[in-house]
Amino acid sequence: MLQLILGGARSGKSRLAEKLATDSTLPVTYIATSQPLDGEMNERIIHHRQRRPAEWGLIEEPVELARILQENAAPNRCLLVDCLTLWLTNLLMLEDAERLTEERETLLQTLATLPGEIIFVSNETGLGVVPMGELTRRYVDEAGWLHQALAERCQRVVLTVAGLPLTLKGIAL
Repeated sequence: MLQLILGGARSGKSRLAEKLATDSTLPVTYIATSQPLDGEMNERIIHHRQRRPAEWGLIEEPVELARILQENAAPNRCLLVDCLTLWLTNLLMLEDAERLTEERETLLQTLATLPGEIIFVSNETGLGVVPMGELTRRYVDEAGWLHQALAERCQRVVLTVAGLPLTLKGIAL
């Protein structure tokens, strides 16, 4: 089963994804896409690590998400990817401008072949004003297109606001 959990900053999306992973009763591997590039991000990473169960596996991969999913998905395993918008940011910051398209397309093509349960977490960025900067506009556009393509392929899509899940597609929580 593929699930997409969307929400704004501090909306409760990661906590919900972690609960769904725990409730699956499957062994869980957490796939972290963030990089501790500054002190504030390092603090966020530490907070997430402290909240996760000790028995969960951890893979840190900022770019090659499709490869990691292919290598680790299994019928009796749950993979939790947190988060897609950080992954997208990592790709946007690479010198190779085509890498984003390549990695996104590989991810989307891979989804139908993955066994087990996969939970994606991502920031919904398209609810505010249109950003003024070119890179920021591209980021919002790319995130929106990625979310649409993933939502089409996922069996469940949930929007989280103030810690409350609103099921947009699939069986309600």
